[in-house]
Amino acid sequence: MKTIHVTTTVNGDTVEYLCDPRETMLDVLRDRLNLTGAKEGCGTGDCGACSVTVDDRLVCSCLMLGVEAEGKTITTVEGIADGENLHPLQKKFIEYAALQCGICTPGILVAAKSLLEKNPDPTESEVRYWLAGNLCRCTGYDKIIRAVMDTAADMREAS
Repeated sequence: MKTIHVTTTVNGDTVEYLCDPRETMLDVLRDRLNLTGAKEGCGTGDCGACSVTVDDRLVCSCLMLGVEAEGKTITTVEGIADGENLHPLQKKFIEYAALQCGICTPGILVAAKSLLEKNPDPTESEVRYWLAGNLCRCTGYDKIIRAVMDTAADMREAS
């Protein structure tokens, strides 16, 4: 199979790779770029474990082809922290113990960050609606929702 050369930006770094035109963005991230934060939960876009942002739009990377990343800007969970400093959402998830097995957590963090960038003062209903595409099979959602709401309040207060 012919491979295609792709140049894109991932977590602020310009990257180039060759990929099969049938290869998903999730496979490219995990297998070619060694960014294993995005998880394959369902492979059909139903669980959100593979969520990333592409040009600031929330996307299930299992539903996107790696070749479609040409010229785009992609952010994964690995790009959320600022070096050694965790993003406020990451700190709150730890504080609230809003994770258990960790399969869904990267996708939820990417989705929650995307929400707070678009809406820094979401209602609980808006948080629940926004995260409805991210399934958690072990922790439940209350701790996650409380962590996102508290992060939003802290970020508003800090700005």
